[in-house]
Amino acid sequence: MKHESDYCAYLDDVRAIAADAGQRILEIYERDYTVSIKGDGSPLTEADRAAHTLIVARLNVLTPDMPVLSEESAETAYEDRAGWTSFWLVDPLDGTKEFIKHNGEFTVNIALIEGQSPVLGVVSAPAVGVTYWACQGHGAFKQDHGGTAQAIRSRVYQGGKARVVASRSHPGEQLARFLSNVARAQGEPETLSMGSALKLCLVADGTADVYPRFGPTSEWDTAAAHCVVQIAGGRITAMDKAPLQYNKRSLLNPWFLVSGVGDYDWSAHLPEN
Repeated sequence: MKHESDYCAYLDDVRAIAADAGQRILEIYERDYTVSIKGDGSPLTEADRAAHTLIVARLNVLTPDMPVLSEESAETAYEDRAGWTSFWLVDPLDGTKEFIKHNGEFTVNIALIEGQSPVLGVVSAPAVGVTYWACQGHGAFKQDHGGTAQAIRSRVYQGGKARVVASRSHPGEQLARFLSNVARAQGEPETLSMGSALKLCLVADGTADVYPRFGPTSEWDTAAAHCVVQIAGGRITAMDKAPLQYNKRSLLNPWFLVSGVGDYDWSAHLPEN
């Protein structure tokens, strides 16, 4: 295994793995497939399993000594992973509901975790032909299908009409109250609806100012995009302003806020419980 300071050397390989997994997903996307329901009530398709198998096999070749934790892996006990100093954290198909709806807003997410933080992340959206990636010391980038990679930077919110990202599949009362609070303070915001990790990436590339997440997510949902946001100058924090951490005993994330460059306090608009 490479020294931890060399993790950016994995980036080209991980982008290729994500692209190949995305192609495998698209092959299934364009034909009939079955949908099953997991124990937590979330859907699972043949594409989830196929992408998982490809990604895990390829990462095991790339870094034989580094563990891989995937959403579709057999559950790994905290006692077994507590000692991991670095590992791959994977969501082979983030946005399965969007995949089933056939709206294209699903992604392949691959992150490298060092300690409890993501230091490399790739988010590939094969159906819409866009990939985001970042690693510490390398920068954050976006590439549209067939185009050249462009460095990205989240933007500074300085008041006025805000652009707020909302979950396409998980709106709710808390979001409505947040939007109402923003409207009272800064005027009616513009709302951008999106699925999967692309929501976080809209903040990373400066398209949006903030994404409040009121609802359940798991570590593999956010890790890769978290890296992109952070290296693009933004931040992701829990509602109490604590940083999100990874490889916790519980792999569930708290509710969180994703915001761009600058020190505007979006938590001031959070609804009271």
